Amino acid sequence: MIKKELDITANLESLFGTRDENLRLMEDMLHVRIDLRSDAVVVEGSGESIARVERIFSDYEALRKAGVSLQNGELHGMLRLVVADPAVSLRSLAETGKQRSAGIKRMVQPRSLNQRMYLEAIEQLDMVFGIGPAGTGKTYLAVAMAVAALQAKRVSRIVLVRPAVEAGERLGFLPGSLQEKVDPYLRPLYDALYDLLEPERVDKMLEKNVIEVAPLAFMRGRTLNDAFVIMDEAQNTTSEQMKMFLTRMGNNSRAVITGDITQIDLPNPRKSGLIEAMTVLDGVDGIRFVHFESGDVVRHPLVQRVIQAYDNFGRAQQELPLRMAEGEGQAALKPQ
Repeated sequence: MIKKELDITANLESLFGTRDENLRLMEDMLHVRIDLRSDAVVVEGSGESIARVERIFSDYEALRKAGVSLQNGELHGMLRLVVADPAVSLRSLAETGKQRSAGIKRMVQPRSLNQRMYLEAIEQLDMVFGIGPAGTGKTYLAVAMAVAALQAKRVSRIVLVRPAVEAGERLGFLPGSLQEKVDPYLRPLYDALYDLLEPERVDKMLEKNVIEVAPLAFMRGRTLNDAFVIMDEAQNTTSEQMKMFLTRMGNNSRAVITGDITQIDLPNPRKSGLIEAMTVLDGVDGIRFVHFESGDVVRHPLVQRVIQAYDNFGRAQQELPLRMAEGEGQAALKPQ
């Protein structure tokens, strides 16, 4: 174990994070001890680990001098990737994010290893499935990549699709035009668009059909050429709907399908088209499945704990009949 003193330059404190959470992350993942002093940071650990901490500090300083400003949640997510993979640096992540985010208000930046795999798969392949719990960025990142592709003129339009299935409650009759009736189901897609682009630009693109937001039922019979197509909430498709959607792809098109198989709102969850597609398309060349976990949740930290608690509860419920059956079997074997 060795010690090294690193200078604290002006404004470097923003690297430390809220209540020094970024320093704690480096300590836990790189197996070092970091002590803050008034004019320096003392790092204790192996030579390799200290060198990685020093590189993080120097990269952050270089980015700050270059005018790159990182929000704390964004920075924390980037640091998780940097400490997990020695080949990844803050500078390389920031540069890649800048390239992906040309013309977009926010930087398209992964905050976990699975998110990084997801973005790389979308860049490399024409069809990608993103499957996992709520809050893991499946939809938002897909919409961000679609907007980036449109801005870079790699596609000429974006088509955002959702099955219009009620989430466990009957909404009854909705007044208004057909578009007004289906808009509530599609609101999360609109929210992502308005977060990534100026509202006026989004409205103009929607008006000109450069961006189309539609329920899945509108896709039958169409061929989508030169388009970036996203189907959200795919767990609520039937087998027939999933096959119909997947066969809409035309020339120079890309498709991203997102869903959470723990939140199926179909009358018969076993008939989910997404669950069937996971089996049918497994191993098909040109298609990749990226699975997210509770650790990939990028919403409020409580969301991650809520998902983990429900996962634990579900496993316990599945194991209960087995434990009861084992107990009954053991009781039957006891001599009377």
